[in-house]
Amino acid sequence: MILARVLGPVVSTVKIRSLEGHKLLLVRPVRPDGSFTAKPVVAVDTVQAGKGDTVLVLDEGGSAGIILGLTGQPVRTVITGIVDSIENKENDNDKRG
Repeated sequence: MILARVLGPVVSTVKIRSLEGHKLLLVRPVRPDGSFTAKPVVAVDTVQAGKGDTVLVLDEGGSAGIILGLTGQPVRTVITGIVDSIENKENDNDKRG
């Protein structure tokens, strides 16, 4: 599971039947401090996330399909949670010197 920030919606007027009714969002992986770490990917939203939200993303096809009830379908990346806050004690200790 990775942290990511939602960049915005992905609109697809034609998609496979099993994804009809599912919202697609463009997300980009981030570090706990919010800095980007990798290229954006498209993820299926299961939690009603919105632009700017920090989210938990599962990027593994088998588990993503199980979460959506779509085993055997071409789904790899799914948003599984919206992050309220991140506590990183390792960084807090570094700041105290």
